[in-house]
Amino acid sequence: MKEKEEEKAEGTTRRDFVKQGTVAAAAFTIVPRFVLGKGYRAPSDTLYYASVGLGGKGASDNAAFVASGKAKPQFLCDVDSDYAAKIFNKYPDAKRYVDFREMFDKESKNFDAVHCATPDHTHAVVATAAMALGKHVYVQKPMAHDVFEARTMSEMGNKYKVITQMGNQGSSSDGVRQMMEWYEAGLIGDVKEVYCWTDRPIWPQGAGLKWPTQSATPPSTLNWDLWQGTAKAKPFPIGTDQPGGVKVLPFNWRGWWDYGTGVLGDMGAHILHAPMKVLGLQYVSSVQTSISGGGSLDTGPNSNYTIMKFPKTAKTKGPVTVHWMDGGMIPPRPEELDPTEPWGRGDGGMLFIGTKGKMTAGCYAARARLLPASKMDDLKVKEKYPRVKNSTEGHYAQWVEACLAGYGNAKTSSPFEEAALLTEAMLMCNLAIRGVYAPAADNARRFPARYINLEYDAPNMKVTNVDEVNQFVKRTYRDGFHLSGI
Repeated sequence: MKEKEEEKAEGTTRRDFVKQGTVAAAAFTIVPRFVLGKGYRAPSDTLYYASVGLGGKGASDNAAFVASGKAKPQFLCDVDSDYAAKIFNKYPDAKRYVDFREMFDKESKNFDAVHCATPDHTHAVVATAAMALGKHVYVQKPMAHDVFEARTMSEMGNKYKVITQMGNQGSSSDGVRQMMEWYEAGLIGDVKEVYCWTDRPIWPQGAGLKWPTQSATPPSTLNWDLWQGTAKAKPFPIGTDQPGGVKVLPFNWRGWWDYGTGVLGDMGAHILHAPMKVLGLQYVSSVQTSISGGGSLDTGPNSNYTIMKFPKTAKTKGPVTVHWMDGGMIPPRPEELDPTEPWGRGDGGMLFIGTKGKMTAGCYAARARLLPASKMDDLKVKEKYPRVKNSTEGHYAQWVEACLAGYGNAKTSSPFEEAALLTEAMLMCNLAIRGVYAPAADNARRFPARYINLEYDAPNMKVTNVDEVNQFVKRTYRDGFHLSGI
């Protein structure tokens, strides 16, 4: 019934358009895609989109979409008018909203796609609502806050026949394609082990950080209730200008589990993507972790060392172990390097250990190279995978072009069906980290997830040997916020 009603609504729109064609021709010559309905290509070749979350990455994402020359923000939505002011002023013709739900209800027939760069905890509710409306979606990394959300979103693009892209621009890099070609050419043999690392966090978390018991009045420009979205409602905290205060906005929410996904959510999508793609890794089979520097059920630790195991894939001869390190930890220096060469510096990197050699790269799979260095001499490997124009910077235009081409006519570098596997791996690490602080159901002084390997039943999204950590697979949603289209 719903599909028939939508078809009727679309049909009416087209009939009205034809009926009023003479008037329309006099009014404008560029026809927005949404006027013509699904499956119709507008002569303007312009993607009209709605943007939710305008500060930080929201600002740079919008700039990149517009720079493609084929996209225009038709509607802008943010719960903080002060933080979003620069973007509002930059695109004065775009209509403004505070609540994305109201915007979708009132304007869904007036845009083709949705961009989401809100904090992590509201990515899924915005993205699923958009896809259920038949809109193409670009969502910042990580695409979801918990495992259930990622799994739910994984097939929605195909279900609703829309173009999807996660904002891990490294997936469009030349480096990851180059490493795929090297590995598939057998240059480093079979890989059984990979190390990944980053210097994050660069925001407060761990080390005794606690949510204040005292509250304050939020700024008049901020709708604090809407900002909290799916999370349990809390009073606005006192700031760092008072003893025991914290600064959550606009960036430090990353360290709080209710809103962010910690270091892995921030950098995992940029660093773990290449190992997942090169080796064809699927779902984690087990995960274990050790942490340092505080942390709690509310906030992440200063650092962690987490080990994931993946089953054999079509590209490997056996299971693969992936080591994740953050907070300044780096893996042992490869013996192939000169002792004076700096190792592990910068914002992160990766190291593949093969049976015939090694392969390493920085964040976004940048500066990829083989070890020993002699393997790079006279290296000739046929280019097998097409490059994305402008590499990582072309990630945004790629999505715009794919949306204009339409579902089934173009591909993106990080569609949700692939991005969900990467995101779930990251979130399984978080599940293990959060599990460190989870008390036993029958004894608040016992922590059953510590010092053990968590066995994961991927088809059922369940850890089988410690039930206490399964509470982190799916969050409880606050009234008014839920996943759509499922």
